[in-house]
Amino acid sequence: RLCNRDAGKYVKSLVFGGLDGIITTFAVVAASVGGNLSSDVILLMGFANLIADGLSMGFGDYLSSQAEVDYTKAEHTREKWELDNYPEGEKREMVELYMKRGMTEEDAVSVIDVMAKYKNFFLDVMMVEELGLMPPDEDDQPWKNGVVTFVAFVLFGFIPLLSYVTANATGASDSVNFIVACVLTGVTMFLLGAAKAKFTNQSMLRSALLMLLNGGMAAVAAYLVSWGIASAMGGVKETA
Repeated sequence: RLCNRDAGKYVKSLVFGGLDGIITTFAVVAASVGGNLSSDVILLMGFANLIADGLSMGFGDYLSSQAEVDYTKAEHTREKWELDNYPEGEKREMVELYMKRGMTEEDAVSVIDVMAKYKNFFLDVMMVEELGLMPPDEDDQPWKNGVVTFVAFVLFGFIPLLSYVTANATGASDSVNFIVACVLTGVTMFLLGAAKAKFTNQSMLRSALLMLLNGGMAAVAAYLVSWGIASAMGGVKETA
């Protein structure tokens, strides 16, 4: 169970990093097709997006995770100081909190008096009950969240490009490559959307369909904008 809990820390980064990667890369592909750009340009823009946006997403996840850890540790330190210097005041706050939840004062005092005998345990309970924060984990390593996000972004973001990468071997036309990219992207977004339901308390089907809608709207918007601009410019000329 401990191993599962540790692995669970990074599932969120894996799912959301993968979703961002596949949606943004597919939007790049759709925009390129809408602008009537060649497969070579699609690959160049797609891989540039994978690395640049992936690095940005990974570093952003690291910074946000580190900020969360720092905030939790600061609050833990503050609560510890208050418990060391004003134990009766902290105990009274907890008593009043439990009374608001339906306990009698006598029972609340009894429960808090027992918990207060175990300082570290009581401090952790205070963090959860008063602040809604889980106690800090000394094993937290925010940089791992950043790495997981980056890797997920690149791996899942590669899926819309797969048919174009293998185009020379398959001999498929640009139209077929785009159709294959659409199918692969749609299936993957559906599965990732279902996995996302774990963190959003939605039904798996609803979450999967909403993610398909999200990715579809992004791709259609990118395609239409690119097509409109290219048409207004009389076509996009690619530099040799």
